[in-house]
Amino acid sequence: MTSSKKIYFLSDFHLGAPNAAESLVREKRIIRFLDEIKNDAAQIFILGDLFDFWFEYKKVVPKGYVRILGKLAEITDAGIPIHFFVGNHDMWMRDYFQKELNIPVYFEPVAFDLFGKKFLIGHGDGLGPGDHGYKFIKKIFRNKACQWLFGILPPYIGMGLADYFSKKSRAQTGQTDEVFLGEDKEWLIIYCKEVLKTTHYDYFIFGHRHLPLNVSLSGNSRYINLGDWIKYNTYACFNGNELELIYYKG
Repeated sequence: MTSSKKIYFLSDFHLGAPNAAESLVREKRIIRFLDEIKNDAAQIFILGDLFDFWFEYKKVVPKGYVRILGKLAEITDAGIPIHFFVGNHDMWMRDYFQKELNIPVYFEPVAFDLFGKKFLIGHGDGLGPGDHGYKFIKKIFRNKACQWLFGILPPYIGMGLADYFSKKSRAQTGQTDEVFLGEDKEWLIIYCKEVLKTTHYDYFIFGHRHLPLNVSLSGNSRYINLGDWIKYNTYACFNGNELELIYYKG
């Protein structure tokens, strides 16, 4: 049955990119959206790359983003659960979100039962075949020893290096994210179909791809890619009966 409360999914804000001025415009747009949905939201899922770069030192976090962080705190203080999945641009999280914002942080895809439907939710990076270079780099970045070594760099140097490589990564992607490659070449679709061979999910919800996608899979299952808030301003909404991929016009 359709619920009076809804579950919202969004991802890939990349706040901080390409510069402070454009990022601020995007941040304010996201806050308007959050203000509009907070009264009917049962839960909110943010599927990674909220920031174009994020690294938590023991006592230091990146400068800025006070508007979005304050809004997330306001929502969780009101009793609305928010779930955060780290992306490939903000995988270096420690416990800041949990302690300051009361937001659980997930590092891998997680299964949820929502309004009686089965969801598999994650950022989507490193899943499926191919992209072996990134998968190797991801193992290095997730390695605790490597994170410790990076953490001993002074924040001024560490943040500068990471910001440079983060922007370089976005530039290398170029416009390839804007092209649908076909079901036989889309790694996340291949991944979903492999999972369905052993476990049924009604919905697979991912980000990372930056291209809004709503694809029918076998067994009444669907794959949703949330797009981004750089170009598309897209999100998904589930009312207990139907899941829609929506373009925000605010």
